[in-house]
Amino acid sequence: MTERVYYASDATEGGAQIIGCRAEADGRYAIELDRTLFHPQGGGQPSDSGWIDEQVVTAVPTRGDNVLPIVEQPLPPGEVKIRIDASARQLHARLHSAGHLLGLAGEQLGWRPVKAHHWPGEGRITFAAGAGAALPEASTLLTQVSAWQQQDLPRRITFANGLRAVGFGDLPAYPCGGTHVASLAALGNIVISQLKMKKGQMIVSYNLE
Repeated sequence: MTERVYYASDATEGGAQIIGCRAEADGRYAIELDRTLFHPQGGGQPSDSGWIDEQVVTAVPTRGDNVLPIVEQPLPPGEVKIRIDASARQLHARLHSAGHLLGLAGEQLGWRPVKAHHWPGEGRITFAAGAGAALPEASTLLTQVSAWQQQDLPRRITFANGLRAVGFGDLPAYPCGGTHVASLAALGNIVISQLKMKKGQMIVSYNLE
């Protein structure tokens, strides 16, 4: 099982041991590390990009309990340096945190987030209606999120019964394996590009300025 260092650390550089390397059907190689900074694709968030030593990581899937960065050439067992593209990581973290806050703002208005997608240019949260929920204006959601941002609430990560949860300040936390900003001052301005009803659900599409 790969130790997921990014669960509790924002580090973008570090060391790891290669404990396995196997050829993929497409000619690339899946690298098994004892510990990783790479966030894999999943949970509504794209994978990190970066390098193992000087090799570019082209994808980061999960297989079972292992996170397996994919590279073009085989690598032997032993100590390596891993580096994450810090600017891409920060963008993904901002988008994911923005999605959490929009989900919380929707919950306060009687909506329940049921699905989330936090990719650049494709951010959206899907909500199911609670009893008496009315379709809000986008500005209503953004006003609530802005109030939390102005407090610069710090990220809060907890672990219980094998489950990781992420929240900000004393706001409710969501079960989540993704990366997030350290505090809401780093979030920036959220833009809601569309808010619509579809098949009885509210879909909020968003991006960052």
